[in-house]
Amino acid sequence: MQIKQIFRGLFLGGVASLQLLISLECLAKEIKVLALGDSLIAGYGLAENQHFTTQLQKTLKNEGYNVSLINAGVSGDTSAGGLTRLDWSLASGPDAVILELGANDGLRGISPSTTKRNLERILDQLRVKEIPVLFAGMLAPPNLGREYGSEFNKTYEELAENFDVVFYPFFLDGVAGVSDLNQLDGIHPTGEGVAEIVRRIKPYVKELISRIGNL
Repeated sequence: MQIKQIFRGLFLGGVASLQLLISLECLAKEIKVLALGDSLIAGYGLAENQHFTTQLQKTLKNEGYNVSLINAGVSGDTSAGGLTRLDWSLASGPDAVILELGANDGLRGISPSTTKRNLERILDQLRVKEIPVLFAGMLAPPNLGREYGSEFNKTYEELAENFDVVFYPFFLDGVAGVSDLNQLDGIHPTGEGVAEIVRRIKPYVKELISRIGNL
């Protein structure tokens, strides 16, 4: 009887050790997050160490996250451009995606319905692939009028609700319109501006990471 108890204890101890090893392996696995966007992701006018992906990765690593940020930003890109290169961008095999597109659609006055359709197709493909998404919203330039702005701005909220993604309502929150945080063009953030974006969006990125493997 005592021998059986000893063997049973050894067996249970072995199972517990195996479970611990599996847990540690999961914690040690590097998480790859793809940031798909335009010049705001690409880092227009900035040194590489000031890019959004670089600063966000450094911040998360400093907090113990084993994460790698992939910069899939293309300056001047629209929602249509992002859709066109989606498959190519996903070839890196990301565990999650930060989607930031539409700013150039607004600057060019592209129909909000067209922007919505493109973003919807991107989100749909990511859902099919079971890749969790942090969806960053954008606001239309005020010079395009109230009607255009209203239709454009609500696009992001509606899509976020329909696809149940992590939603960050305005990527440039706290930065847009603040001269000290923007380059001379008044559109693209400085390195300090990017740091402010990272500070504000970080809790949403952590929520995104928590969804990996849970879709």
